[in-house]
Amino acid sequence: MDTSGIKQVKMHATTPTLRSALLYGKCPRCRKGNMFKYSLKHTAKFAEMNSHCSHCGANFAPEPGFYYGAMFVSYAFNVALLIGIWLFMYLLFDPSDWVYIASISVGAVVFTPVFFRYSRILFLYMFGGIKFDPNIR
Repeated sequence: MDTSGIKQVKMHATTPTLRSALLYGKCPRCRKGNMFKYSLKHTAKFAEMNSHCSHCGANFAPEPGFYYGAMFVSYAFNVALLIGIWLFMYLLFDPSDWVYIASISVGAVVFTPVFFRYSRILFLYMFGGIKFDPNIR
């Protein structure tokens, strides 16, 4: 069989990109260990974090009360959601006030686990002092 025009590509495990590590809640140092114990499917346990990375041992709680600052990130997410829902409804439907309030309230409750997680993930990546080390295998 002639494979002169086909380039052979070896499949091997690579380090995830920053984007995928943020999306899946991976460790900032090795980008392989999970920050949270359970997936978002377990809505009753969405807030349970691992204390250390299972792969490289990085500490996910650099100091007591570290994640209080993540509340500001979560607040920004909620404001963006509020503005997005309001703008969407205003431009398409222009309903009464109680529909706005109900829609925004339901949206805030539904997205609470997602905003909680991603505010902590972003806060740890930005202010946790843990730098990516590509040499960790």
